[in-house]
Amino acid sequence: MENLEVHANPWMALAIVVFCLALSAFFSGAETALTAASRARMHALQDGGDKRAGIVNRLLLARERLIGAMLIGNNVVNIGASAFTTSVLVSFFGAEGVIYATVAMSVLVVVFAEVMPKTVAINKPDQAALLLARPVSWIVALFGPVTMAIEAFVRVTLRLFRIDISEHKSVLSASEEIRGTVDLLHREGGVQKEARRMFGGLLDLEELGVSDVMIHRTKMRTISADLSSEEIVREVLSSPYTRLPLWSGTPENIVGVLHAKDLLRALDAVKGDASKLDVRAIALDPWFVPDTTSLADQLKAFLSRKTHFALVVDEYGEVMGLVTLEDILEEIVGDIKDEHDLSVQGVRPHPDGSVSVDGSVPVRDLNRAMDWNLPDEEATTIAGLVIHEAQIIPDAGQVFTFYGYRFQVLRKSRNRITALRITPVSRLNAAE
Repeated sequence: MENLEVHANPWMALAIVVFCLALSAFFSGAETALTAASRARMHALQDGGDKRAGIVNRLLLARERLIGAMLIGNNVVNIGASAFTTSVLVSFFGAEGVIYATVAMSVLVVVFAEVMPKTVAINKPDQAALLLARPVSWIVALFGPVTMAIEAFVRVTLRLFRIDISEHKSVLSASEEIRGTVDLLHREGGVQKEARRMFGGLLDLEELGVSDVMIHRTKMRTISADLSSEEIVREVLSSPYTRLPLWSGTPENIVGVLHAKDLLRALDAVKGDASKLDVRAIALDPWFVPDTTSLADQLKAFLSRKTHFALVVDEYGEVMGLVTLEDILEEIVGDIKDEHDLSVQGVRPHPDGSVSVDGSVPVRDLNRAMDWNLPDEEATTIAGLVIHEAQIIPDAGQVFTFYGYRFQVLRKSRNRITALRITPVSRLNAAE
């Protein structure tokens, strides 16, 4: 009797299979769209009054329940469509109908209920998520008790295997997720190279310390407070900097910071007679900060103290260098040059793809200039990176290869590497 009914209603059978495949496509596309939708955009749309975006955000807050409901619905309709197709084809072809049903449903489900809807959803996830949000919320409410029971069972089972699936636990930190999103948008053409660097520099402020961007004490421009006031005035006027540390006795003994504008005001007050100046009285008290201070904290300190200049000291109180507000801002926006800045020739590219680099050039500056990705966690300068990787202080002429680059030591002064030639290995292989 059942076989007669099936033979008599082939169009009804086809309609049921098509309906099940349509539901399967709905579940597959909805799951992909909602999990791939931009949460930042959804929150912005919700703040703008879009109720559909609010539904999307509520669904994403219970992500496991959402995915569970979609999987339950998808599997129920797929199994139902396959079972119904099998029974129909068996009634027509006998036992061979099982084979025909398996092949036919595999093709139909993969193409029309999986690949096609997911492709559409992944190309326009935000639009698809907004379109499907309301019906999906009904499905999640319908399957809510079932998904909660399954979720509890899965948690208990995985806990037996010491697998932690705590809610809202993310493998990536918030900054890593933002960085990854910006890099992805850059590769897709949505974010320009300079904007990506600025985003990266802003995120790096928490990870970098002042010792990573400071001007080392060997490069600091300082003035001896023991000089005559006339000599100090000449030193300040010949310097490209507006703030200069004053030392007394030894260069490590910083006793003040002289600001050029304060000196000029004092000089004007004595009618230009430098011999009447008391330079130490004009100088500001030095501000010392630990070398472990993060750039984010130092930036806040600069803003709160309304000053742009600090001296960096190590754990023993020894001066290591100085850091300015400009040094921190350059980590975000790149080099800031004005008409008084000195031109530092530390990186010199060559036509063959190699680069001549002074040993004192910071790794981060070289990466920024050449768009490279040399690590800067273990060493601040290029010379320090080579010494760290080689585990020795190399001599001139020695060559090392690591991180995909060939490092040739050109010059050495005592225990310091003063010049290197760096060539990407890819350029060497291309030349061969």
